[in-house]
Amino acid sequence: MSPYDPSAFPPFAVTVDLVVLTVRRHALCALVVRRGEPPFQGRWALPGGFVRDDEDLGAAAARELAEETGLSAHDPASPAPGNGAHLEQLATYGAPDRDPRMRVVSVAHLVLAPDLPAPRAGGDANLARWAPVDELLGPEVEAARQDDDPPAPLAFDHALILSDGVERARSKIEYSSLATAFCPPEFTVGELRRVYEAVWGVALDPRNFHRKVTGTPGFLVPAGGTTTRQGGRPAQLFRAGGATLLNPPMLRPEV
Repeated sequence: MSPYDPSAFPPFAVTVDLVVLTVRRHALCALVVRRGEPPFQGRWALPGGFVRDDEDLGAAAARELAEETGLSAHDPASPAPGNGAHLEQLATYGAPDRDPRMRVVSVAHLVLAPDLPAPRAGGDANLARWAPVDELLGPEVEAARQDDDPPAPLAFDHALILSDGVERARSKIEYSSLATAFCPPEFTVGELRRVYEAVWGVALDPRNFHRKVTGTPGFLVPAGGTTTRQGGRPAQLFRAGGATLLNPPMLRPEV
């Protein structure tokens, strides 16, 4: 093996950033924190932090998730535990100037969970909140993709990361059972429909949606009960079935 000189290479840090999505009041919302320290002090940002010397990327993302939300991560191939959330790696972001402190490469993760409680701030954040993604994302995100320099709604390149996370969620609920990650363990077809409507930003025909989801093999299984929490007549409760891929897929309407 040829000699290796670490000083011959520039140092850089690795962080994890979390796109934490949930549905609150029938709207797709993301967790954001107000930065309490430079850089971008006072600006909203995605939760996250530096990867420690003794942990891998998955462990760092799970630790940040627990610190920011109190949730535990789980294997995407397994059902979520009672206080668990779906967590998967999203993408890597390494533009040389994305962090003014030093060269920082971020490995973003996507987190999906049912209606979550009010968040608590921690670390270098002095305030945390759920914000509708429509308020956080706008035309400036597409401009940023074209190398323009518009005022970013979020610190660092987090508007781009959030946009990628939202599109990942919108795409995956077409062909996978991931939409059930936004639901409690037992849910109605109407509650599942409102998840699709919130994530896609469209209105869906209730009867057509009911026919599709109940007719897709392995998507839903009856939970053996009913509920009136939506008001009106009792609605049948379902649980997520064993299918991970939907056949046929739930195609997103053209808008």
